[in-house]
Amino acid sequence: MMADIFQYDYMIRAMLIGLMLGIVIPAMGIVIVNRRLSMIGDALSHVSLSGVLLGLLFGINPILGAIVTCAFAAFAMEWIRRYFPSYGELSTAIIMSTGVGLASVLSGFVEGGANFESFLFGTIVAVTDFEFYMILVVAIVVIVFLARHNEAFLYLSFDPMSAKLSGIPVNRLSGIFVVLTGLVVAISARTVGVLIISSLLVLPVACALQLKLSYKKTQIAAVLFGVFFTEAGLIISYYGGLKPGGSIVLLGVATLIILILSGQWLQKK
Repeated sequence: MMADIFQYDYMIRAMLIGLMLGIVIPAMGIVIVNRRLSMIGDALSHVSLSGVLLGLLFGINPILGAIVTCAFAAFAMEWIRRYFPSYGELSTAIIMSTGVGLASVLSGFVEGGANFESFLFGTIVAVTDFEFYMILVVAIVVIVFLARHNEAFLYLSFDPMSAKLSGIPVNRLSGIFVVLTGLVVAISARTVGVLIISSLLVLPVACALQLKLSYKKTQIAAVLFGVFFTEAGLIISYYGGLKPGGSIVLLGVATLIILILSGQWLQKK
């Protein structure tokens, strides 16, 4: 029965998308978690929802609308953060509030609830060839960027002041990273769903942290967990007739609970 899933082109494409997102999202998530920016995924997902609604409203590709709004929100987030240097989370809260308000207003003008729902919870069937290539390009850009600046982000995550004094372009790297995070959130709308993309940024990292490894090994573990969650979640959703985004996230939650309970059991031993 497992071979049945590979008889359909849309499932093969979905598995490839799951592989790419399973690598890219946790790779960004490790930086987000270490920099205490876990809420940034929620903020950008709400903004991307506004972009999707704008796309549906004006008859353009909703993913393009999400990309534009997320990129704008990322720049706005960094701009606001400069005016509140001691309250970094404030810019995230402001952007999230803006995204929620805008999405709420725009939802009253958009018809076609089924199409809109596909972005809320994700659907593998709706991913077009154009969106597939967009995901591929963004994934390559993100992987190259993170690989090139991995050491800088390690330094930046744990000691941003020293990183700045040592000559690392902290503001530039942070700005580019937030923009790329927005792009990843936007392109993940179809497959994972905007309401739960932030969970995939955090859950693989949370599972990897339970293993208590070094930073680089934690990065690798987070990516492996991400790939496992996306691929296994897609398989479960296919055979169970479930939403792929929900299956991916619930599998991640179940894995995290098992790891926590296993860790507690080992400590008692």
